[in-house]
Amino acid sequence: MTDPAIPRVFVYGTLLPGERNAHVAARGFTAQAATLRGFTLHHLHPEGYPALTPGPADAAVRGAVLTYDPQAWKAALPGLDDLEGLYDTPPLYIRQVAPVTLEGGEEITAWVYVYARAERLLAPGARVVPGGDWRDLPDRDHPGADGR
Repeated sequence: MTDPAIPRVFVYGTLLPGERNAHVAARGFTAQAATLRGFTLHHLHPEGYPALTPGPADAAVRGAVLTYDPQAWKAALPGLDDLEGLYDTPPLYIRQVAPVTLEGGEEITAWVYVYARAERLLAPGARVVPGGDWRDLPDRDHPGADGR
């Protein structure tokens, strides 16, 4: 699950540069604006964080690709996985490889955290983020009780 040939991750919510959990991403990376197609972004309230799920082919989520040098990737990945609840029971997110398009049009592959609790999206407080950009939400910087 930690293929060293892919030392990059697409972030779309609280891990974006300037957002409240950006410090978890650590150091040793460059950030580039990017778009992930075929996924839908949801805002979860009262949790206060986004949920990314597979969506229609024409759906798009705006975010950033963080590309790490190999040593920084090795150091950052455990913190990223922990924040995303990868090893919670049941997992909060799963990490998978997906194609993303950089702002200049280049397509690359990157890790992406996909929300793993589909039943939560059917409950009150889950809404689709119009335009697929977490930064457009005025109430995005209120963390939920779990601190994520």
